[in-house]
Amino acid sequence: METAPFVRRYRPSDRAELADICVKTAHEGGDSSPLYPDPELMPVLFAYPYVELEPDFAFVLDDGAGRAVGYVLGVPDTAGFAARFREEWLPRAAERFPAPAGVPCTPAESMAVLLHTPEHMVRGELTGHPAHLHIDLLPSWQGRGYGRALMDTLLAALHAHGVPAVHLCMVQANTAARAFYDRLGFEALHVPDPGPVWYLGRPTAQAAAQHSPSGPPPATEPAAGGAGGGLQPSRGASQSSSA
Repeated sequence: METAPFVRRYRPSDRAELADICVKTAHEGGDSSPLYPDPELMPVLFAYPYVELEPDFAFVLDDGAGRAVGYVLGVPDTAGFAARFREEWLPRAAERFPAPAGVPCTPAESMAVLLHTPEHMVRGELTGHPAHLHIDLLPSWQGRGYGRALMDTLLAALHAHGVPAVHLCMVQANTAARAFYDRLGFEALHVPDPGPVWYLGRPTAQAAAQHSPSGPPPATEPAAGGAGGGLQPSRGASQSSSA
């Protein structure tokens, strides 16, 4: 039975849809498949480790018929996550995606370097914003208030877990996503980085209560689908779409 779209916790049965969303939004908010021949590369970096290592902070937008059409993935402690990424996740991914032997020559090789250097997530300038996140929605679900609902859910979960602030990193070319983050109270953080990226951060408290007037806010699934309970490399939202 179909219902109105709503935010709920990620389920293992969402894995294929999670990967599809990731691939379709991983290049400046658009389809990344022409750049990365192996469709598992971007999910291995920016999606799977989050839902497996920090499932309490993984939420999806359900289209009302059980299909995930967007997600927000977070970690409360970036330094701890980076350590677990190396110890627990990298050994599972390294055979399929080995580290380049020399200087990376393709976009896929550059992503493989990120995969093999999770310590790049940990930056001294971000100590005051220990959590980080990814948020992506399929294009047809963007600009309708659902991104705000996903973000509010994650912020509430992080705040309930005692996390004071969260950061993200995004490519500067994705101007629509930057406008979205600005509306949600994210502010620029000064973090030296050779890439054309912005680091943004905000407190987890006082998540915006008003939803975008461009579309109705989705309901949040009660009980197990809510944000209370339990609660990317630092380039966490570098591929994030406009929400």
